[in-house]
Amino acid sequence: MTAGAIWNPERETMPRSEIEQFQLERLQATINRAYRNVQFYRRMFEEHDLVPEDIAGLEDLRKLPFTTKQDLRSAYPYGMFALPLREVVRIHASSGTTGQATVVGYTRNDLDDWTELVARNLVAGGITKDDVVQIFFGYGLFSGGFGLHQGAELIGASVLPVSSADIASQVKVMQDFRTTALVGIPSYALQIAQAMEETGIDPNSLSLRVGIFGGEPWSDRTREEIEQRLMIRATDIYGLAEVGGPGVSGECECRCGLHIAEDHFIAEVIDPDTGELLEPGQEGELVFTTVHKEGMPVLRYRTGDISAVTCEACECGRTFARMAKVRRRADDMVIIHGRNIFPEDIAAVVEQVEGVGPNFRVTVDRADAEDVLEIDVELSSVLPEDTVRSIERLENELSERLQRVMGFDITIRIAEPRSLSSNGVKTPTVIDKRKL
Repeated sequence: MTAGAIWNPERETMPRSEIEQFQLERLQATINRAYRNVQFYRRMFEEHDLVPEDIAGLEDLRKLPFTTKQDLRSAYPYGMFALPLREVVRIHASSGTTGQATVVGYTRNDLDDWTELVARNLVAGGITKDDVVQIFFGYGLFSGGFGLHQGAELIGASVLPVSSADIASQVKVMQDFRTTALVGIPSYALQIAQAMEETGIDPNSLSLRVGIFGGEPWSDRTREEIEQRLMIRATDIYGLAEVGGPGVSGECECRCGLHIAEDHFIAEVIDPDTGELLEPGQEGELVFTTVHKEGMPVLRYRTGDISAVTCEACECGRTFARMAKVRRRADDMVIIHGRNIFPEDIAAVVEQVEGVGPNFRVTVDRADAEDVLEIDVELSSVLPEDTVRSIERLENELSERLQRVMGFDITIRIAEPRSLSSNGVKTPTVIDKRKL
């Protein structure tokens, strides 16, 4: 495949030896900053009888314990900041829907770095200064919309910050402003496609050509469906608020893994059960260390995302390590009747049934001392008025298919189209009421 444009060739095509030396120099500076200025990390070093000088090489990073989401929550709101609040010019936070929010602070330099990293991802995904970019990630304390907005402006594209407007508004903006690039959550892109089909809008009548999507795991089947229904080429972008937001990694047009910004992050992959470091190419939980953040450096942060990382060369010319698409999360797994169940196990079945999907919600509860699994699945389109028999057919088909895969009884409920997701905002897929 012909390589596309590269936003920052000097950094993105560095030889591996230079990348690792660059990482080490920045890592040592970051560790010293965290040790001096963040009480949590100073205490962590002391409890493990370590000093910054003990981290003399990249391999020494494994001497440090992990940082977890709970550590960040316990430091709410400013306990993880490495600088006085007067030097923090932007604050973002997670939604806190599953617990105390995690808060992230950015200095002016941090914002510049973030903007640069997103620009790299957008260019890798095929967006240029000539594009009209419609962003339907949410704006606000959630970091997604702002990060993508800044990066698109940096490369010179025209930005439409439509955010979480309703689907009718999204479609009208696409038509009126001749949108060429979509950026947002993949499941919402499918909802937009469905709404267009229901109103008879031909995607060929629009100016769309590319889409960059992230914020939730999505399968190759979902990618194919987005591309066919919207007539675009879709690539993946990855990030998480705790280490800086979108821009951590992104697919190039070869689509053989997401290039990690290794001049800003060190990626490790561990066994999620034992914490042991895994070899390149092995699937496990992603762990990230920031090596250039001023406002809030984070050391060995356990993401909960399951992936694999390789340093093999890519046809596009970029030399940064690549991570596999994140298709599941360690903390989304639920154990029912002795079986480990992941949302993607259910998604694989839902995708095979015509008339439903892609959105679904899993609820695990306990009744009479027994675990029960309930799954709400969206209709893909509105059914005619006489729907009882059609819904019963879908419920039975889904129930039978899932029971064959899972090996136990499952309750299926069919939900109205677009009723299980918010406009462009990621919502929980798994609700485990046994924990409440």
